[in-house]
Amino acid sequence: MDLILAADLKSGSIVHGKSGRRDEYRPVQTPLASTAEPIGYLEEIRPRYLYIADLDRITGVGSHDSIIPALAREVKTLYLDRGCRSPDDVLDCPGVIHIIGTETAGSDLSVFSGGFLSVDMKDGRVVPEGTDPVQALVNAGDCAFEGCILLDIGGVGTRRGLDPAFLERCRTAYPGRLFWGGGVAGMQDLTLLDNCGFDGAIIATALHSGAIPLEMIRGGCLC
Repeated sequence: MDLILAADLKSGSIVHGKSGRRDEYRPVQTPLASTAEPIGYLEEIRPRYLYIADLDRITGVGSHDSIIPALAREVKTLYLDRGCRSPDDVLDCPGVIHIIGTETAGSDLSVFSGGFLSVDMKDGRVVPEGTDPVQALVNAGDCAFEGCILLDIGGVGTRRGLDPAFLERCRTAYPGRLFWGGGVAGMQDLTLLDNCGFDGAIIATALHSGAIPLEMIRGGCLC
């Protein structure tokens, strides 16, 4: 199972927050890096895989497009959510896999091709429609995505742990590559995701707190 470092971008910095309260996100402070400046941060942590949410572009107040190519060169693969609202919003950049988030993409996902669908959730429902995430995964199987991410926005930064029964339902619902992000508490949750058949876990808080070893994010896998 792949391990992917989550790094939210806001106002030119890597930021850290909790439960999706983006107005409260502040530049990250971690014993693993001396700076929240994106390139310096990656040079110190040295992840193999990286997930970026460009919060400025998702919320419509700007973008970090100018630094994405440099960030992509620091890692093997960069998964990028830049708030795509149509296929024209996809950023064509070497080393980048685009993410289409339900938060911004609209109701007709069939217009998108390639990349990953992010099923964005709060309180167990898909944002913004309020529908069942398991059914969203079933529907995604009819679309031309390379994989799906289940992103528990409400769980970000909480380390509250995961629900095994829900994970099993989600894995059964979607036959392709499936990642989880949000609320991962530590190694026990990673093992649970692996045992359930997930292909990747997107983590940040558990890494910075020391619950997951730095060498694992550098190696890019649960091993």
